[in-house]
Amino acid sequence: MHSIRRLSFAFALLGAFCATPVTSLQAQGLDIAKANVIDLTHALDADSIFWPTETDSFKLTKVFKGLTEEGFFYAAYKFCLPEHGGTHLDAPFHFAEHGWTIAKIPLKRLIGPAVVIDISAKTAKDKDYTLKVEDVTAWEAVHGQVRAGAIVLLRTGWSSRWPDKLAYLGDDTPGDTSNLHFPSYGAEAAQMLVERGAAVLGVDTASIDNGPSRKFLVHQVTGAANVVGLENLTNLDKLPPTGAWVLALPMKLAGGSGAPAHVVALVR
Repeated sequence: MHSIRRLSFAFALLGAFCATPVTSLQAQGLDIAKANVIDLTHALDADSIFWPTETDSFKLTKVFKGLTEEGFFYAAYKFCLPEHGGTHLDAPFHFAEHGWTIAKIPLKRLIGPAVVIDISAKTAKDKDYTLKVEDVTAWEAVHGQVRAGAIVLLRTGWSSRWPDKLAYLGDDTPGDTSNLHFPSYGAEAAQMLVERGAAVLGVDTASIDNGPSRKFLVHQVTGAANVVGLENLTNLDKLPPTGAWVLALPMKLAGGSGAPAHVVALVR
C-alpha cells in the first residue's frame, strides 16, 4: 500500500510537466490507487547477463556490514557495472552521435501507455525471429493503431531463460558475438513504429536487434529518431496488449549511452 501511495505521489508531481497528466490516466480507465504494480526488471547480481564483449560484469563490494563501535548496525556497499547489462535503457546516443544521452532524455518519453506485441509463438519456432511489419499491422487490426508516445514492448518469451547465458544469448563464449541467437525487432517494423511516434522500443531479450545482427539497424533507426531502447525486460506475460502504463526510469548518468533501469508497469 505504501508503494502505491508513493507511485501516486510521483505521478501527481510528474503530471505537472509530463505530456500526459494523471487526470488523463484516470480518464482512460486506470485508477492509480487501485492499479497492480508489475515489476519488469531483473535484479542486478553476479548472475546478471551483459553483452559478451564486456570484460567486466556486476560487482558488489562490501564496505562495512555489522555493529559499529557505537553499538548500532550499519551496512554499506559499493558497486561497479557496465552501462549495458541486466535490465537497462539504451540512450539514443548509443548509436547516434547527436542523440540524447541518458541524462538528456525528457521524462515524458519514459512514462507512457504500453503497447505489448506478443510474438512468443513465432519465436518458439524460430529463435532468430524478428518482428515484421505484418505483425504490427495484425496487432493494430485488433487493438488500433499504435499511438504517439507509446512504450512498445515486444514479448518473445526469452525472459524465462534468464540468467542462463547459453540459453538466453544462444552462445556463452566470452568476448564473442559471432554466434548469438535470440529474437527481437526487425528494422522495417522498428521504422514503422518510429514513424507512428513510439517513444520507446523495449524487449525481453538482450538487444532491440536480434542475435545474428551485425549492423544493428534497429539501434540505428531508433537512435536517429531519439527513440529510447529497453532491453532485458521480464514479466511481459503479465501485461495486457493495451491498457497498462509503464515507468522506465534509468540512473541519471551524465553523458551516458545507457544505464540500469527499474522498469515497472501499472495495470488496472
